Amino acid sequence: METKEQIAKSVPQRGFFGHPKGLFTLFFTEFWERFSYYGMRAILLYFMYDTVANGGLGIDKTTATSIMSIYGSLVYMSGIIGGWVADRILGSRRTIFWGGVLIMLGHICLALPGGITLLFISMVFIILGTGLLKPNVSSVVGDIYEPGDNRRDAGFSIFYMGINLGSFLAPLVVGAVQKNYNYHAGFSIAAIGMFLGLVMYKITEKKNLGMAGAKPTNPLNEEERAKLIKNSIVVLVVAAILLAIAGFFGWISISNAVNFFTVVGLLAPITVFIWMFTSKKTKAEEKSHLLAYIPLFITGVMFWIIQEQGSTILARYAEGRTDLTIGSFEIAPAWFQSLNPLFIIIFAPIFAALWVKLGKRQPSTPIKFSFSLFFAGASFLIMIIPAVLSDGQTLVSPFWLVASFLLVVFGELLMSPVGLSATTKLAPEAFAAQTMALWFLTSTAAQALNAQFAKVFDKVSEVQYFGFLGGAAIVLFLIMLMLSPWISRKMGSIK
Repeated sequence: METKEQIAKSVPQRGFFGHPKGLFTLFFTEFWERFSYYGMRAILLYFMYDTVANGGLGIDKTTATSIMSIYGSLVYMSGIIGGWVADRILGSRRTIFWGGVLIMLGHICLALPGGITLLFISMVFIILGTGLLKPNVSSVVGDIYEPGDNRRDAGFSIFYMGINLGSFLAPLVVGAVQKNYNYHAGFSIAAIGMFLGLVMYKITEKKNLGMAGAKPTNPLNEEERAKLIKNSIVVLVVAAILLAIAGFFGWISISNAVNFFTVVGLLAPITVFIWMFTSKKTKAEEKSHLLAYIPLFITGVMFWIIQEQGSTILARYAEGRTDLTIGSFEIAPAWFQSLNPLFIIIFAPIFAALWVKLGKRQPSTPIKFSFSLFFAGASFLIMIIPAVLSDGQTLVSPFWLVASFLLVVFGELLMSPVGLSATTKLAPEAFAAQTMALWFLTSTAAQALNAQFAKVFDKVSEVQYFGFLGGAAIVLFLIMLMLSPWISRKMGSIK
């Protein structure tokens, strides 16, 4: 006869919209983290290239756009550190908390008038903090579901809606505060958002999450700890020496830093993948899963190349090429950053309900990934129309940007929540959180490349720029359709 504990474990929890109650904690933790991040991001590019007289830093637009892309690249690259810390030292839950603390400190730095120095200090805090928090929140979402639970994809879609609810509200609130007061007041709102997220997380963590993510999955032994300390000291000393040499020869510049981190952003996912694939802890079946992951990863990179330009190239387009007046009403450029999450809030429940209704009849993961590229490509190809109609000079209707953001959102709903879910399924057991970090490296590689594309945008026509990237996405869409059967075979029993 089953005990009460066995019966409770065998019955799926339905405490939050028919899902485990732990989804409530993770939903609102990520809501406030994204509120803080996207609130900051909505005005950061403008803050960097706005004039000093207007409260900005006066950096030229091309350099500011490249910095913004590299910043985004490093934010997601730091997930490697966060995944490793969770797997080997702290466990996902404590890693999430300390990541939030660092993020809050970063926003506080931006809220203070300290010029470029505090800008880069804040970036370091937010890069490290997001790396600790973001992959581990997503990993714990996977942990609260039992293997084979058909609610998993729908749960990630609901979780993804929480991310985008925070992302939607942030540009509206922070943009309005910046417009009516100043940039630093806007950044202070982002700091408050992260503080609220930390409070909510600690209040509900133990009650709602149980043991999910409480302990590291592959903790360090004493010998490994000693080796880690030794290697860390060596790395820090070597890094200090290299920086000193670079400073002596005058090699330290923003341009060189952008180029360096572009290379690092592309090498990082390759290194992590080879490391996991060759590890003795990765089983034969898990290696097959990792091979299936390669084309999914490449698809993710191409998708995020286009999607992430919503906060850089399209943000500049909103500010410089778009008619921001509708009658007597004036649109703040930062508010366009709310379009992407707004459309996700509207359509995410529809996609989530669709996957549940279709059940085992829903399209395979490779097919979903393929069509995400179709919509991404279309979102850039449509921008050719206003470029031709305006001859690249006169201001265009804001509804062209609305259409572009809408198309890419359809792709994002096929890509991002499904990618998160597929990653938790395909991850080798010994590298659970680190595989989630590998997924976020799709954005790292994409934004590293975007730092270089930013230099091209001002040198070619809008037709050439949007046409090349949109066309590349469509070509890869067709290739992925042809590869889908092979990918499905390599995924084995994983659906």
